[in-house]
Amino acid sequence: MGSTEIREQVRRRLDAAVDDADEFDPATPVTQPGWLAGDTPDPGPRVRFAPGRRGVAALAVLAAVAAGVGGVVVWRDRPVPQAVAPLPAVSAVDESVASTAAPVPEAAPEIVVSVVGLVHTGGLVRLPDGSRIADALAAAGGAREGADLLGLNLAQKLADGDQVLVGLAPPPGSVPVAGSATVGPGTGGATTGGPVNLNTATESQLDELPGVGPVTATAIMAWRSENGSFTDVEQLGEVDGIGPARLEKLRDLVTVR
Repeated sequence: MGSTEIREQVRRRLDAAVDDADEFDPATPVTQPGWLAGDTPDPGPRVRFAPGRRGVAALAVLAAVAAGVGGVVVWRDRPVPQAVAPLPAVSAVDESVASTAAPVPEAAPEIVVSVVGLVHTGGLVRLPDGSRIADALAAAGGAREGADLLGLNLAQKLADGDQVLVGLAPPPGSVPVAGSATVGPGTGGATTGGPVNLNTATESQLDELPGVGPVTATAIMAWRSENGSFTDVEQLGEVDGIGPARLEKLRDLVTVR
């Protein structure tokens, strides 16, 4: 391409730009609405905004850019779905099956027995219901040396509130001093291999008798010191603190020799 052709192209482009600018006539007056007319002084000729082709193109580009920016903002602010944890499965309970469930086992019933006398650990022991005298002696640490076990039925079943009295075994050929016995609560009866001798029993041996406490045992010892030996069990009624009901309980548990 020669320089002449280049100059011709430049000239044509400049003519086109001039033609675009000539489309607007600044001498043309701008009219105003009638309601604005009146005493307002004539402002004279006004300039009308005419962006031209390039201005329109620039506005179109700006509008496109603004639309793009707005689209990006809307796209970024769109709601994002969140994963929801699955709910736990719920199963129906069959009432017929629930009603046949095994019941909670109750605690085994217990009895409280008093074990006194020649045992290693005398006092109250707790035993399962249906226990025997042998179980009570084992719970009390066993019998001491010289204890009378012949007067006890080791296979006898015990009831709540029973007392097991373990006495002293007599030497061969002698009279028992304080034999062993099992006494039921409030009955006054005894299974005994040798009643307690009122004339030879110690204060502690008398204290171990059912219904006889330390005060009554001391009163029996005092009566014996003042009056000598007992000649009859009925004389216990003369001791302070022993009435007819208590005497009836002790009648089969004591003797005089």
